[in-house]
Amino acid sequence: MTKTDIDIDHVETQDSEHDEAHEALHECIEECLNCNAVCTMSLQHCLATGGTHTEINLVGLLLDCAEICQTSANFMLRGSPYHVVTCGACAEICRACAEACSSVTDDEQLMHCAEVCASCAESCDQMARMGAEE
Repeated sequence: MTKTDIDIDHVETQDSEHDEAHEALHECIEECLNCNAVCTMSLQHCLATGGTHTEINLVGLLLDCAEICQTSANFMLRGSPYHVVTCGACAEICRACAEACSSVTDDEQLMHCAEVCASCAESCDQMARMGAEE
């Protein structure tokens, strides 16, 4: 193997890692934007439904989750190095929101919201870990 072969392999590995990181970033942005929309719609659903759906913890978490998801997406879209911080916070809040939504039984909208929040939390966790490794 020549020095040129080694350099080419190194460049190809870097390109592959860059492509994977770019794909993960794009996926996380999409997850965050989707989660923002679903939490916002779920909040409207809860307010329209009333009763236990309007408990302050649930309403507050839906608002917090929608907001941090939008903020994290914005940080990633503009290439902020602090997206690692927002993604870590986003993952934590998404997990809490998923748990709160899951606790309301027999509500299709909130079950969907819980699934979307859990998926976003996974993606944001991955992004926070990737950024911390840099």
